[in-house]
Amino acid sequence: MTAPDTRPDHPDRPARPPQPGGPERGAPVAAQGGPAGRSCDPAERSGDPAERSGDPTARGPADRRLPDGFRVLLDRRTRRIDDGAALLGGAPPRLVHLSATARALLPPPGRPLVVEGPVHRALARTLLDAGLAHPVPGAAASARPEQVTVVVPVKDRPLDRLLAALGPVCGPDGDGAVPGRLGGLVVVDDGSERPEPLRRSVEGAGGRILRHEHPQGPAAARNAGLAAARTPYVVFLDSDVVPGPGWLEPLLAHLADPAVGLVAPRIIALDSEHGTGLRGTVGRYEAVRSSLDLGTDPALVVPRSRVAYVPSAAVLVRVDAVSAVGGGAFDAGMHVAEDVDLVLRLHAAGWAMRFEPTARVAHDHRTRPGEWLRRKAFYGTGAAPLAQRHPGAVPPVVLSPWTAAVCLLLLAQRRGATAVAGVVSVVATERLSRKLTRLEHPRRSAARLTTLGLAGALWQTASALTRHFWPVAAVACVVSSRARRAVAIAALAEGLADWWSHRDRDPRVRVPVVVHLVAHRLDDLAYGAGLWWGAWRHRTSAPLRPAGPGRRR
Repeated sequence: MTAPDTRPDHPDRPARPPQPGGPERGAPVAAQGGPAGRSCDPAERSGDPAERSGDPTARGPADRRLPDGFRVLLDRRTRRIDDGAALLGGAPPRLVHLSATARALLPPPGRPLVVEGPVHRALARTLLDAGLAHPVPGAAASARPEQVTVVVPVKDRPLDRLLAALGPVCGPDGDGAVPGRLGGLVVVDDGSERPEPLRRSVEGAGGRILRHEHPQGPAAARNAGLAAARTPYVVFLDSDVVPGPGWLEPLLAHLADPAVGLVAPRIIALDSEHGTGLRGTVGRYEAVRSSLDLGTDPALVVPRSRVAYVPSAAVLVRVDAVSAVGGGAFDAGMHVAEDVDLVLRLHAAGWAMRFEPTARVAHDHRTRPGEWLRRKAFYGTGAAPLAQRHPGAVPPVVLSPWTAAVCLLLLAQRRGATAVAGVVSVVATERLSRKLTRLEHPRRSAARLTTLGLAGALWQTASALTRHFWPVAAVACVVSSRARRAVAIAALAEGLADWWSHRDRDPRVRVPVVVHLVAHRLDDLAYGAGLWWGAWRHRTSAPLRPAGPGRRR
């Protein structure tokens, strides 16, 4: 079950500029960013897992040392400033000053950093934890397929295509592991009306089947499968997915990093030959804009970043990691957004999570318009329980005070207000430049950072008007011509930019710009309706409250 919006609405633009300051901390890397100039040293950011998670039993990774030969490559969005004196990027975005040792170790653009000793290991660890770099695809995996159990929750759906894609597995008793084969298959029948055909197909594929006589929901079914697994790693797959060739090996490669507790593949649309994906207007739109598809770039999964969650439709977990965060892998009381809840608990405990787009799993998207809109609204209802469980983790927008002021002034659509917005931006740039004294061109760098921050803020504002806060915007449009103009501009500009940034995500389809605009706006209306309904049902305004860039409490 996928999640409510927890990502910035434009993945290529940071929601806020980094705010550097504070002393350089050790070697090989000194990181700056965050409010009040706090260090972004990974150990300091993580803090005590029990304190961050609110669960005294939560445990993070005991060993964070990268093995020799491990390779990392800077993210394509990471920018070198002042000839490599600093790096701009990461998740969430920040400015990182490099020590002389780090600058000497960092390879030229396009070449990986190879761990060859303690100093390389420390630099690679910091770059990975900051989201400035990612493991190089194709690295030798420390985990093997025979160490993996696949867990599938299902109710009233045949599994023939999924079982065929998985191939042979080891026996249900868990003995006699065969190299290259999956270590096990556990299918949890969550109260199907006709269980016998399912049982025959699963046992015929060498799997084990568990049954809930009465439906308990996918979260409880996954937990039951996890408890029955006898391997150190488990892959959760939904019953409507089909793994592609070579899907597992890239995920396993990430487990060479002992700090990684979860890895997720890219979810793409199932082709028309095997499912309903790519059919009709909704099918083509979902192929490029599904909330399950997190894009073509690898990412560190971090709240309030470009990739802030991963869907439970397909995810690999380290059993020790999900067992250490308490409450089972998934909260059985949640029937939506339980995957985001798991991500937030793992993050709070100090585990790293990775999104690996070279591993692909196809999903049979809903393509009937009514069913599709209901599903989008259903996703929106998940924001309220998430906001109550994890305060500050899923705000509709994240704006610094100065970017919020500029956006509000521009929304006023008055000459005087626009002039004041310009003054606020200039003052913010100058104040930031005084914190960048170690850079060769502090004003130039500050202007770049504030421009990026303002662009992200404007993007979030446009999205909020048409998605999260459209009921408020609709009321304003009734009484204000300026509101009508602002909403119209936001809907058109954000929709066009969204079409442009997603137009090539799936080369099998081409979505005309007008079709994308209409579908995107319907998508936003449905999600926003679910968001407000969920807030009303849970009697909370938490998922509707904007947040600042400070540390989440």
